Amino acid sequence: MKTESKQQKTALSLQKRPPRQAEPMTPSRKSRTPKLRHHKATGQAYAVLNGQAIYFGPFGTDEATERYHKTIAEWLANGRLPEKSPTEITINELVARYWVFAESYYAQIPGKNTELNNMQLSLRMLCELYGNTRILDFGPRGLKTIRQKMVEKDWCRNHVNQSINRIKRIFKWATAEELIPASVYHALWAVASLKQGRCDAMESEPVRPVPQEYVDAIQPYVSRQVWAIIQLQLLTAARPGEILQMRPGDIDRSGKIWIYRPVEHKTAHHGHQRQIYIGPRAQEILQSFLLRPADAYCFSPAEADAARRIKRTQDRKTPLSYGNIPGSHCTDNPIRTKGDVYTIATYRRAITRAVERAFPAPAHLAKLPNETGKQWHTRLGKKGKAELKAWYKQYHWHPHQLRHNAATFLRKEFGLEAARIILGHRSAVITEIYAEQDQRKALEVIMRVG
Repeated sequence: MKTESKQQKTALSLQKRPPRQAEPMTPSRKSRTPKLRHHKATGQAYAVLNGQAIYFGPFGTDEATERYHKTIAEWLANGRLPEKSPTEITINELVARYWVFAESYYAQIPGKNTELNNMQLSLRMLCELYGNTRILDFGPRGLKTIRQKMVEKDWCRNHVNQSINRIKRIFKWATAEELIPASVYHALWAVASLKQGRCDAMESEPVRPVPQEYVDAIQPYVSRQVWAIIQLQLLTAARPGEILQMRPGDIDRSGKIWIYRPVEHKTAHHGHQRQIYIGPRAQEILQSFLLRPADAYCFSPAEADAARRIKRTQDRKTPLSYGNIPGSHCTDNPIRTKGDVYTIATYRRAITRAVERAFPAPAHLAKLPNETGKQWHTRLGKKGKAELKAWYKQYHWHPHQLRHNAATFLRKEFGLEAARIILGHRSAVITEIYAEQDQRKALEVIMRVG
C-alpha cells in the first residue's frame, strides 16, 4: 500500500513541478541491483525486490540464474516498481511508471525544449480527471472527455490533437510492457483527430515572417549574445535550439564556408544528419564567440549578465565613494543563477521584453509609476486589457519566425530546391510551409494576361 501511495504522489506531482534534468545516480544502497542470494534452509535461490522475496529454484543451477536475470531485467525496465495485475493498476500508477521511462528516454538537451515539457499538460489533464480510475475502466469516452476539456480551455485544434496523441502513446508503451491488454490501447486509437471546420476548437494562426524593421528595433534592448543569435538565425535559417547549443568544436572551419553539425536536432532520432552552412557574414558575427574551449557553449547568459553589470558600473553617476559598491547586493547562494547556455524559453523571453521596450504601450494603457499591478488591471478593465493585448500582438514576434524570414528569402532568391537543402528538409512540401509564396511573378503574369 505504501508503494501505491508513492506512485500516486509521483503522478500528481507532475501538476506542480517541471521535469528535472536526468542526473547520473550515485551509488547507494537504494540504487544497487538486488543480488542473487542462497536460502540455506531450503537450498533455493532468491532475491528481494520491493521488500518481497522471489524464489527462482535450486541455488547454483543454470535455470535459477536465468530466471533471476530475466526477473531483474523486467524489474529494472519497469522503473524498480512492483508488478501488479492490469485489473489493479490505476491511471496515476500508470503515469508514475511511464514518467520513470520518459525521464530517461527523453533526455533534457541544453538550449532545447524536449517532449517532457510538452507532455506535462497532457498528463496533468489525464490525472486530474481520471487519476484514480482503473486502466481497464478507461476507454474512448474518457479520452473524448479529456479532449473536450482541452477545447473548453481554448486550446487550438492542433495542440489538442497532439496532446491526445501523447496520451495514446502512454497506453502504447504500457501495452508493449505488458502492463495492460492490447485491447485498451487499440480502443483509444479509434478516437479520431479533430478535423478543421468540423469541431469547436479554435484554429491556430499560421506562422508568418516578422517584418525586418521590427527585428532591427529591438537591437538596443538585447544583449550582444542575443543579438548575435538573432542574426545567425536570419543568415543560416537554423532553428533556435540549433544555434543555442552551438560550440566551437562542432564547427568545421577548414573551408571558406563553415559547416556546423549540431549534436542534437529535431530529426536526430530518425538518424538524419543536420548540416548548417555558415557564410562570410555569419562568420564575422560568430568570430568573437569562438574564443573559448571547444566544448563550451558559444552564447552564455552568465557572460551576458556579467557584461550588463560592468556597463551599469561604467554608467554610474554616483561616485564610488557614495552609496553601494559593485557586488554588495550579490548573495553567496542565490535562488536563481545564470546558466552557461540559453534555453529556447529564456531566449524567447529576452526577445519579448525587448519588444515591449522598443514598442511601449500607449500612455492610457501603460502602467503608471506609482500604480500596483492590481490597480493597473482594475483601471484598464476588460476593454482596456483587450486593447493592450491587441497592441502587443501587433508588434510581438518569437524566435521561430526568424526561420520563416530566412526561408522566404531563400525561396524567393534561389528557388525551392536551394531553400530545401539549406533548411535541412527531406521534402520540398515541408519547405513550402516555411517559405511564403512569392506572388510577384504570378501577379506580373496576370497583368499581361489581363
